[in-house]
Amino acid sequence: MATASRAARSNASSLKRVNKTMNMSRGGFRQSVHLGVLAAWLGLVAYGCVVMWSASLSIPEVSFSRHLLGIGLGFAAALVIWNTDLRNLQNISTALLVIDIVLVFLPNVPGLSHNANGMTGWIRIPIIGLTYQPVELVKLVTIFFISSLAAQYNGRIDTVRDYIKLCGMLFIPFACVIIQGDLGSGLVVFFSGAVVIMMSGAKKEWVLSTLAIMIGLVSLILATDSIIDGVLGDSNSLIKDYQMNRLLVFIDPESSTSEEGYNLQQALIAVGSGGFLGKGIGNATQSSSGFLPEAQTDFVFALTSETFGFLGAVVLLALFALLMLSSVRVAVKNENLFMRLACVGIVGMWMFQIFENIGMCIGLMPITGIPLPFISFGSSSMITQCCAVGIVQSIWRFRQKSA
Repeated sequence: MATASRAARSNASSLKRVNKTMNMSRGGFRQSVHLGVLAAWLGLVAYGCVVMWSASLSIPEVSFSRHLLGIGLGFAAALVIWNTDLRNLQNISTALLVIDIVLVFLPNVPGLSHNANGMTGWIRIPIIGLTYQPVELVKLVTIFFISSLAAQYNGRIDTVRDYIKLCGMLFIPFACVIIQGDLGSGLVVFFSGAVVIMMSGAKKEWVLSTLAIMIGLVSLILATDSIIDGVLGDSNSLIKDYQMNRLLVFIDPESSTSEEGYNLQQALIAVGSGGFLGKGIGNATQSSSGFLPEAQTDFVFALTSETFGFLGAVVLLALFALLMLSSVRVAVKNENLFMRLACVGIVGMWMFQIFENIGMCIGLMPITGIPLPFISFGSSSMITQCCAVGIVQSIWRFRQKSA
């Protein structure tokens, strides 16, 4: 009896140790991984795989194996960032600005430059031969750069001078991207940086005044540019003809006979023809018949809506909402202001890209070449967006440790 009693106590003790170990392991996993961000990320990547596989059945330009390669590289980069404490980036704001500028103009370096779709915004990485669009990485570097400057004010910007200084520093990478001719990426850089500045303690009246000034400047540029275009020609104007056409299409879609007007009309047809449940995988006739241009990139939401219908669009939006809301929670729970601002900046980047890409497919936003995160075809965008998730998970993992 004594032997049996000792054995029972030993078994009970062993069971307690096992349970304690499992609880500690479970707690450590939750400490290192934000489940909401992880679930949304995996869900979006899986959704994008289905969309691109469907597109590859009818669009010759879509290589599903290349899409998977981008995912693999993105996951590898995300895991490295995930296990890295990024708070030391706060102390190298000058270096971040230099990196920003170098990345923007890297495609102009002989031997690295790669032309794609008539643009020279890509580089061909030596040895491995892969192409990459450096401006995608500029989006993340700029967020860290502005966050490092804004964190110095400890959540309160007291003077107009400090506010103007922050806006001026944001203008540097924004202007560099615009000089390179990539208006869409420039707007992403500007919006994500502006979100960081607004959340760092800028007064509401300063922000509203800035918006009013920007609207006035844009109006002045449009008026002046039309005169320059008429006198000196399109090559000397700040706004090219195709960019002006995109703006005119947004203002009055029915009156435009340009290529951009045609693109918007086809996108609207694709979205509307999907109905509630969609036409099914491989049956998106607008894209398979060649009517919908750039269906795998710029107009991927129209392709998705035609394939999976209204219900599929709702599921996609729900996954995006889960990703952004979970990331906001990561920011709120973080004790480091620099990391909190960086996380908010990433949410701003996602928000603008999602709203712009979907909005232009349904006529709510001007047409720009902004990819839909995790869904659009293209390794550059996929790798960068996966890195952004890695950053958010790193912010969660190191949220309570002393810097």
